[in-house]
Amino acid sequence: MAFLVGIILALAVGLSASFIGFDRDRAFYPTVMIVIASYYALFASMGSSGDVLALEVVAMAAFIIASIVGFKTSLWLLVLALVGHGVFDALHSRLFSNPGVPTWWPRFCLAYDVVAGMYLACMLKIKRIHAR
Repeated sequence: MAFLVGIILALAVGLSASFIGFDRDRAFYPTVMIVIASYYALFASMGSSGDVLALEVVAMAAFIIASIVGFKTSLWLLVLALVGHGVFDALHSRLFSNPGVPTWWPRFCLAYDVVAGMYLACMLKIKRIHAR
């Protein structure tokens, strides 16, 4: 169920952003990526785990840097960052023991991230959004 909800929500956000025009601004998807990157740090804070929070902040920083560099250079880097965060979701429980993460979150976020990355790739490919 978490996969399905992630897929539907990613499509709903992407289609809504395109319909409303939010994605005309190149900052939309980098901002989405920064928000996505922050959730595991939030969960570590909720789980009162300072050691895990420090590790999650390092991972978060890598995705934030990718977002900034992608915004400044090419949104194709954001496609890689979104899909890469999906891979991070799939491996998260093997890398971190974060007590605040809901059991369903990694599956939901994996589906959301990969679909959002594929949606952005489609928008870049058809030139609805300009990569640079």
